[in-house]
Amino acid sequence: MELNTDKTSETVQGRDIVVIGLQPWYYEIGSNCKTIATYLSKDNRVLYVNLPVNRKTFLSRQKSPGIQQHCDVIKGKGEKIRPIGPNMWEFYPTSLVESINGLPSNKAFNVINYFNNRRFARNIQQAIQALDFKDIILFNDNDIYNGFYMKELLRPSLYLYYCRDFLQGYDYWKKHVSILEPKLIKKVDAAVANSTYYAEYCSTHNPNSYYIGQGCNFDLFNTDREYTRPEELNGLKSPLIGYVGAIDSSRLDEKILENIATERPDWNIVMVGPEDVFFTASQLHRFPNIHFTGRRPLQKLPEFVAHFDVCINPQLINTITKGNYPLKIDEYLAMGKPVVATRTRAMKLFESHTYLADKPEEYIHLIERALAENSPSLKDQRIAFARSHTWENCIKELYKVISNLIS
Repeated sequence: MELNTDKTSETVQGRDIVVIGLQPWYYEIGSNCKTIATYLSKDNRVLYVNLPVNRKTFLSRQKSPGIQQHCDVIKGKGEKIRPIGPNMWEFYPTSLVESINGLPSNKAFNVINYFNNRRFARNIQQAIQALDFKDIILFNDNDIYNGFYMKELLRPSLYLYYCRDFLQGYDYWKKHVSILEPKLIKKVDAAVANSTYYAEYCSTHNPNSYYIGQGCNFDLFNTDREYTRPEELNGLKSPLIGYVGAIDSSRLDEKILENIATERPDWNIVMVGPEDVFFTASQLHRFPNIHFTGRRPLQKLPEFVAHFDVCINPQLINTITKGNYPLKIDEYLAMGKPVVATRTRAMKLFESHTYLADKPEEYIHLIERALAENSPSLKDQRIAFARSHTWENCIKELYKVISNLIS
């Protein structure tokens, strides 16, 4: 996990880079992959390949606007390659892939997945030729299925796998991903990860595995401006205990929120973000001091954080959460806010600047401490710490990995 920095450079320039991943460019929410691709395009040419559409989705009548646009391109109603920035293009693959995740047979899965990969690779090769890309570097953002045979089919000069989520922890992915991901990590030229835990995991399959860190959008989350109080907070008295992000039952502990609301009825808990089916039907909606706002635009999120007295991340501890880099913690700290969170392996990095709960029942005491101990000095320390986690530093580490492998 350590690089020989004598051989490496902090910049890679003039290369042609192809990015594949689980998140199409047209998804409204931001992602690490989209941000990394944008930074790479400052020094290189970048082709951002959208996730191929599967046949089931193509034939369905209900589609999101982005998927519908992709399907229109497949039908010949739109350009397959579109510029999205200087030195950067978005590509819509037009070959359909088959839905195979639910197949019970690993053998059948592997056969069909190979043919899916061939279709996908053929499309990418067409885009590469259209843009006259040469000697490509392939960057794969956690797409284990569609990226599995890309080293053999595209023959990139360098193939990097970016691990930022543990898909094996999800029931949906577990059956096939638990077999394929270790094999994919083993065959790539290097694996890079946004958390030390994932870098350690990757290193058990490939010695060329590196922690490159994580960036935060400090243009969005900063304390250099005044934030209007969101109307959703009107009439709510302090203390306001807030959470911003996906409200997902595979990651968040309902019992923590219930305990806080029950034991401290004078506290208002504000949950900002889209809820999954479990939380939508949860008993938490019956508590008068728990407030769910639903999804809010990204640009609005700092307004909520700015008016919270304490920010929380009430995570479950499981295979999904224990290694995930908690970007929201950086966002909270960048706003100078006291933070109470569940202790996980990934949270060790933040230990000196947050209050970490080993047990769900510790949340109340830690929130009380956070409220009592808050000060301008601690606020400044939190902001300074968060601002050390920049995308510029992340890209420098990625460039070191690339330089080390191509030198």
